[in-house]
Amino acid sequence: MIKSLDTLEFKFPWRSYQAELLKHFNSHIEDNHFHVIAPPGSGKTILGIEILRKLGKKTLILAPTLTIRNQWEDRMQSFFTETSNFEAFSFDVKSPSDITFSTYQSLHAFYKTFEDKNDYYQFFKTHNIETLVLDEAHHLKNAWWTCLMDLKKNSVFHIIALTATPPYDSSRIELSKYFNLCGEVDDEIAVPDLVRESDLCPHQDYVYFSKPEDLEINFIVDYRRKIADFNDEILKDEDFISFLTNHRFYKNPNWHLDELYTDTQYFSAILIFLNACGFEIDHQKLEVLGFEQKEMIQFPKLDLQWLGILFQNLLVTDREQLIEQEAYVLTLEKKLRRLNVFEKNTIDFVGEQLLYKSLSNSPSKLKSIVSIVNAERESLKTDLNCVILTDYIRKEFLNISSEKIDDINKIGVIPIFQYVRHCCDKPEELAVLSGSIVIIHKSILKAFEAIVSLDDFSFSPLEIDASFLLVTAKGKSKNSIVHIITQLFENGNIKVLIGTKSLLGEGWDAPSINSLILASFIGSFVSSNQMRGRAIRKDLDSPDKTGNIWHLACVDPTNLDGGKEVDTLKRRFEAFVGVTNSTIPYISNGFDRLNIPEKIPVESIETLNDSTLKRATNRILISEKWNNAIGKGTKLTKEVKVLKTGNLPYKKQQQIYYFDALRFFVVDLFFAFMLFYVEFAIESFNLILQRGLLYFIYAFLAAFVAGFGYKFYKALKLYLRHGYLYKKIGKMGLAILDTLNELSYLTSTRNAITVNSHLVGKGDVVCNLDGANAFENSLFSKALTQLLEPIDSPRYLIIKTSAFRKRLDIENFYAIPEIFGDKKEKALVFQKHWSHYLGRNKLIYTRNIEGRKLLLKARLFHVYNAFKEVTKEVMVWK
Repeated sequence: MIKSLDTLEFKFPWRSYQAELLKHFNSHIEDNHFHVIAPPGSGKTILGIEILRKLGKKTLILAPTLTIRNQWEDRMQSFFTETSNFEAFSFDVKSPSDITFSTYQSLHAFYKTFEDKNDYYQFFKTHNIETLVLDEAHHLKNAWWTCLMDLKKNSVFHIIALTATPPYDSSRIELSKYFNLCGEVDDEIAVPDLVRESDLCPHQDYVYFSKPEDLEINFIVDYRRKIADFNDEILKDEDFISFLTNHRFYKNPNWHLDELYTDTQYFSAILIFLNACGFEIDHQKLEVLGFEQKEMIQFPKLDLQWLGILFQNLLVTDREQLIEQEAYVLTLEKKLRRLNVFEKNTIDFVGEQLLYKSLSNSPSKLKSIVSIVNAERESLKTDLNCVILTDYIRKEFLNISSEKIDDINKIGVIPIFQYVRHCCDKPEELAVLSGSIVIIHKSILKAFEAIVSLDDFSFSPLEIDASFLLVTAKGKSKNSIVHIITQLFENGNIKVLIGTKSLLGEGWDAPSINSLILASFIGSFVSSNQMRGRAIRKDLDSPDKTGNIWHLACVDPTNLDGGKEVDTLKRRFEAFVGVTNSTIPYISNGFDRLNIPEKIPVESIETLNDSTLKRATNRILISEKWNNAIGKGTKLTKEVKVLKTGNLPYKKQQQIYYFDALRFFVVDLFFAFMLFYVEFAIESFNLILQRGLLYFIYAFLAAFVAGFGYKFYKALKLYLRHGYLYKKIGKMGLAILDTLNELSYLTSTRNAITVNSHLVGKGDVVCNLDGANAFENSLFSKALTQLLEPIDSPRYLIIKTSAFRKRLDIENFYAIPEIFGDKKEKALVFQKHWSHYLGRNKLIYTRNIEGRKLLLKARLFHVYNAFKEVTKEVMVWK
């Protein structure tokens, strides 16, 4: 133990959620990792200092910026020292002390100075540094992780990872690196805890939709028409069909098994295309995949995603293997380039990049911003404190006149400034703050001078409006001007501030913000959550503050679901926890909580926006909903939601999947039987008199089997395949939970945890643990999701089967979750508990020839759901 750390002691009472997190610290740190999600305002810096104090080891604290690095030292001296400052610290990683504060950049630069990396590892051993604190750990998806991973592999450290939002939407490789370094999430401080303790204000997210300009609509419609024409033509193209039927995968699958096993989607795309154009697929080709002659495959529809996979492989991934057909492949390439679907070695029939770029940049969003600002000003009057964040500055529009404002065709800081200046009331309350351009209204010069001397800055009137001034610092850093403009905003001299998310999105603090408009379309979960965090901080000067967060989306008129922009918003909302818009409010993450219709036709946008603006003005209701919803729970619980599939109306879908299909059959059979019996008895009365009662019974049974046998077979097969789905998923959950317990993953008592599985909404199934902690919930939900998702490449498969099931062609394939699939011993434990709850099965190892064949067969069974969202992990306050 380092003696100097004993002198540190937190001077204030711990907040309830902080005390709860610290209570479980010892059990979480047993694997040398403590990974915590803590939103802005939760005091995660103070928690980090308390944790390193508890560990009592020499510590290196790493932060993404110098500002955040310095905050650590300031918090330590302010909150953990009573009479004198703590002296045993350093800001230089090359000269470490008991506590060293540094940045990821500095460590990375230090790492590169060592030619022999063994000297780098030895440096930390020599200085006895045994604890690493990684602040804002989501930044580690960048190159900085390399020097830390190398260090971790060659030494043993306690790793404390703190973040507001893990980078869940990064690539699988980056996310894997992140969790390998930081460990699984151990605990989370929930937003509802912070709202309850008044450390965050009540808040709500709103989506304001816009319709593309006529030029954009014409472009989209023309693009979709060209793709549809190409799709129709290629399905009838005899040359292309011949090209595919002569492809090595289809012509001689036995010769290319390794390739087939490696890239199932490519082979699937070939089969799906041939099936779509009416080509009869030779069943012998499927036998190599483990399908028997009698088995049938339900091929999915050939949509643009499957077409994209097919051509991505033909034109890029597999091209070297098709060198003999290069001339023909080149003609395909030229055709797709003319359609603008093949650029930078990427096929995109959906138009995600091309159309998304057009819609995300749509000037229609400028009108949306004007509508929101006007509505918020009318609602809040002088209390308005609005910030608008976007991605680009667009200086080329700085001197555009009001008469030519409609010529603005891109969204950015200056276009937003021009629209708000021209279309909104009180332009004198408007300002711009970015790294390279600052604009204020001349009416606030006196307030500016009250903060700093005007001699330190130059002020140039704008060409198009002399009442606005361009502000330039004379030898001052940009941080100085940021501080001044922020203070003017906090003082109420500026009511609408437009800036870039790169400058104001992370680390910037202006507690008075009560309306935030996110006009940013480049971003991840992390950046979106950081920007959103600006508006939900409490304001000591306004204890009744509520925050409105506005998200903009330009709707694709050719897509009833809203298109790519709405999809992007839906993914972002997975990282946001908030209160629902429902009559009976509850707290959850996800887009569904806003109660926005699934289908968003263009003609309904105006009505939808009017309703949203009306709801947003009722800020008292937001506070009431938070208070009501918080009172219904004590913690955030992670649930796995199995989504209703298919296009059948809910009542019919319900009968097939979620009710006992056999029970419906019995009811149906009873009425049919009564009619059949009466009719048969009347018609066969003479038969009883002539042949006797026994003959009548035989005749009746024969007629019954002929009339109802097939119906009974279908109902029984349906029941065996689906049964009570929510009960079956509950049993899967029990198998996972008991396996976690037997393998000692649980830190809580097994008897204190129960599996809860039930139906919600319009037919979704929800499954979660009651009585588990955040770490156990995380392990459980991840395992259940992997079990239910379309099969990828697990080491072990479990097949729910029996001789009876196999005869009826109803084998079910499931992937053994990764946590149990790394070793056979663990897989066998899971199989044991599966057998207990779900009956007979086979365990298949997929890394040998027979196993890979069954794996491919399993993938093809799941191919119908390849691009569908089958499950979703949801956070709910309970």
